[in-house]
Parts: sequence; C-alpha cells; structure tokens
Amino acid sequence: MSSHVSPVDAGEFSHAEEHAALRGAPVRIAAVSLFVTGCLLALKLTLGLLSGSIAVLSDAVDSGTDLVGGAAALFSVRISRMPEDEEHPFGHGKIEAVSAAVAATVIGLGGGLVTYQAVWRLIEGSPEIHVGVGLIAMSVAAVANVVMALFMRREAKRSHSMALGAEATHLATNIVQASAIIAGLLLVQVTGKVIFDPLTALALAAYMAWIARGLVLTALGEVMDTTLPPEDLRAIQAALAEHESEIRGYHRLRTRRSGATRHIDMHLLFGASRTVHEVHEVADHVSDEIHRRLPGSIVVIHVEPEDARDA
Repeated sequence: MSSHVSPVDAGEFSHAEEHAALRGAPVRIAAVSLFVTGCLLALKLTLGLLSGSIAVLSDAVDSGTDLVGGAAALFSVRISRMPEDEEHPFGHGKIEAVSAAVAATVIGLGGGLVTYQAVWRLIEGSPEIHVGVGLIAMSVAAVANVVMALFMRREAKRSHSMALGAEATHLATNIVQASAIIAGLLLVQVTGKVIFDPLTALALAAYMAWIARGLVLTALGEVMDTTLPPEDLRAIQAALAEHESEIRGYHRLRTRRSGATRHIDMHLLFGASRTVHEVHEVADHVSDEIHRRLPGSIVVIHVEPEDARDA
C-alpha cells in the first residue's frame, strides 16, 4: 500500500505549477549573465591588448570560457524547468549536472591556458605593461561580477538550481581573479617589476583548478543520486516527529535530488488494527508536513503493518 501526496493535495501549487512559477526568473538571470559576460569579454580583450598585461588577457580568455559555461547554464535551466512527461516521469532536473560539468571543464581549460601563457612570459620575459589601462578593465569586471554573483546566488538558493549555483560559483572565481589581477598590477606599478604579472596569472590558474574540482564533485553527486543534505534530512525527521504518536515507526527512507526537485520515498509502519482510511489519512498529513518544510518536494509514502519492519 502506498500514499503519494502532491502539493495539490495540500491545497497549494501543483508541482507543475511550482515549476512554472520558478521557471521565469532563473532563465532571465542566466540570459542577463550571458550578455554581461559577452560585454566583459570585449572590454578585457581590448584593454588587455592595449595594456600588454598577460593577467588581463588571461582573464579575457576566461571570459571566453565563461560564455560557453553561461550558454550551457541558460540551456540547462530552460530544460530543467520543463514539467514531467511520459519519457521523463521524474522531470528534467538532471540536465543541470551537465551545466555544472561544463562549467568545471571551461574553468579547467581556462586555467591551463593561463598557466601556459604565464610560464611563457616567465621564460621569455614580459613586455612593458600599461598598468592604468589594465586597472580600468579589471575594476569594471570586478564590479559587474559582484553584482551578477549576488543576484545569481540568491536566485540559485530560491530555485534550488544547480546550474545557477555553479554559475554563481564561477562568477565568484571571477571576482577573486579580478581582485588578484588588480593587486598584481598595483605591485607592478609600485615596484616596477613586471614579473608580478605572470606570477599573479599562475596563482589564478591554481585557484581555477581548485574551483573546477569542486564543481566536478557537485556534478557527480547529482548524477549518482546522492542523498539529500543533512539539513533536509533533519527537516524530514522533524516532520515525522510531529506525528510520532500516530505511527509505529518508519524505514527504507530514500532521498535524492533531480535539479530543483527533492524526491522523498519512505515506508510508514502502523498497528495492525488501523483501517486503510486511517493510515492513508495519517500518511497524507505526514506528506503535507514534509512539503511544508521542504517546498517543491515529491513525496511517496508506502504504508505497512508494524511487523513489516523485519520483512
């Protein structure tokens, strides 16, 4: 026996309606981010060539990889917000893992190119650098990335979007990169030593490799159907505690996430004397409570007699 309570049963939005309500903002912010990245690429490439700074040019290359990652994020967010269908009964959320993997790949490739250029400059020597021009490019980039990262991180938390979360992390790396490049250019200005420019680029490459590693682990966790995080599991246990006097226990709790949607499956145990109507009513109340604590969840509850615990 099983009981499946959706948000419709709770008198709230259906899961499809919830997807529709959340769909617009993530797509819009991903599109805006893609546009801003394109503008920054043009700015950094132009001023990087004028300044002669390998650090600024390396950041321009990274903006080029950002365009690829941003396009992947926009595509995956649009697909993941599509409602369930016959071929995809659990929705399209896992497409967001692809976006996270793409973001990791482009960050890693960008870091490799930065490393190559920086080592070449260290071996061959750096040309004269026009610090002022480079500072203009990186200051504008830093401000733009701060604004976009704040908006994207907020929307990623609200919509539980892995793709937007990955892009927000990517933008955060851009902020660190811009700050480090500004510091390196200022060191060149103060000391007159152009070696600080390629050294700054190498430090950025190492940081990009670390960030790429984290995104790969996140994507793998989504693909492998990792259980929900501890705070979500505590919310489920708290919901069950609200009804502990009505049930004899639970087992076989299984959880996973598919994009922005949490999937929760469990078996509730009842005394043998309870009627079918009674146990389903309690199961409905438990599902309502879980959904109240974890909105947008798909909850499937199987009801069994107490002696099924050892079955």
